[in-house]
Amino acid sequence: MTNKELIERVSATFQKRHNTKPVLTFSPGRINLIGEHTDYNDGFVFPAAIDKGIVSGIQKNNKPTCSVYAIDAKASHNFDKNNLKPIKNGTWRNYVIGVIFEVQRTYKIESNFDIVFAGNIPSGSGLSSSAALENSIVFGLNELFELEMTKEEMIFISQKAEHDFANVKCGIMDQYASMFGQENAAILLDCRSLESTVFSVDFKDHEILLINSNVKHSLADSAYNERRSVCEKVGSMLGVKALRGVTKAQLQFIKEQVSEEEYLKALNVLEENERVVEASIALKENDLKLFGKLLFDSHNGLQYQYKVSCAELDFLVDTARNNSNVIGARMMGGGFGGCTINLVSKAGLSAFKEEVKHSYKKQFSKECSFYNVALSKGVHTIKV
Repeated sequence: MTNKELIERVSATFQKRHNTKPVLTFSPGRINLIGEHTDYNDGFVFPAAIDKGIVSGIQKNNKPTCSVYAIDAKASHNFDKNNLKPIKNGTWRNYVIGVIFEVQRTYKIESNFDIVFAGNIPSGSGLSSSAALENSIVFGLNELFELEMTKEEMIFISQKAEHDFANVKCGIMDQYASMFGQENAAILLDCRSLESTVFSVDFKDHEILLINSNVKHSLADSAYNERRSVCEKVGSMLGVKALRGVTKAQLQFIKEQVSEEEYLKALNVLEENERVVEASIALKENDLKLFGKLLFDSHNGLQYQYKVSCAELDFLVDTARNNSNVIGARMMGGGFGGCTINLVSKAGLSAFKEEVKHSYKKQFSKECSFYNVALSKGVHTIKV
């Protein structure tokens, strides 16, 4: 579904359900060129907003409760905005009410309201539909009630909602990229200081291709939190807030005090930070060969050291590695499913897709999906 169709769908559904016009917001998903599991370690990441996302409509009402309707799920939820708590197995509902709860800790929302939303981010793809949804809600509330929040305030509200209501201890990258993205650009973000540098992206004869494995293993969220705990444990042993403040020499010093798996996970965070910085320099100098090599190296670390990959993602990256039309590929996102990001020559794109399509189905008896994305601007209101 195109963004124009998505906007029309949300607007029409809102007016049909509530007989009034909403404030409309587009909130993009994101890709991450390189820098996985570094954001919650105060490290470096290199994300970009994309032209797929979530459109939400919001407007005040005179009813005794608030409501939210998810068009894609065909599900609604009525709630008292002054009595919110996490819902067991609440899925998307927790992202919405979590944001509303966090906003009201600081700002007064004067009346009840209705929300309708839909998206064209593929489910479970690792393109951060949760952050896009959170940002769309906080941005819409800010516009509707003229709360005058800064974008930085809004992303921390979105992150806190995900921590406390969805129980996913995410870093700040997804919310930041969705909120601050720029067209045809990626952002080198220092997650400790939130200092950022915008890089114009021109891959010349190559383009980004996302391949969705169409799997999401059930252990993804719990494994994500477990790895964050490992990082916090190692950081605490070395007396630092986050692994960003650790050198390889310091890590080596406590190697005998932690398990081999814990050591390798921490080491991968340090090496991934180095790769992100090196990748930004390569991109600035138009060294796509080095940039692509760093993508492959990143996947190796996530596969063998951090251990957040899976058979399907490894197969896709190995297929890319053995194809001369691909100069770089890696898994993207939290892991255990979702997408790989591939840098593919435009001339060889069709042949590569055909090869992957047939070999993946033969290997796993299921289809993979392909997405071409453009780098887009961040969250914004839509004028209809």
